[in-house]
Amino acid sequence: MSEKSNAITSLVIAGALTSALAMIATSAQAQPTPKEKCFGVALKGQNDCAAGAGTTCAATAKIDYQGNAWKLVDKDTCIKTSTPLGPGSLAPIVRKS
Repeated sequence: MSEKSNAITSLVIAGALTSALAMIATSAQAQPTPKEKCFGVALKGQNDCAAGAGTTCAATAKIDYQGNAWKLVDKDTCIKTSTPLGPGSLAPIVRKS
């Protein structure tokens, strides 16, 4: 093989490796973070859904940390989320007045 042929082969291999690494990096970044519903952590009007009877759903929480309104949060972070009324919950919270 000539020097020119070796150089072309090296460039082709380097290009193929670069493309493969770019595809791996892109697919790793494209993986969405799993989410879960977290009740009692949304601020007034900032819930994602489930704010109870008489609501149309998203952005209808009437008070901060409403127990029957939820936000989507990263999986396994809900019950670690702290609010002035206590931690978030994976199920609706019934607050005593």
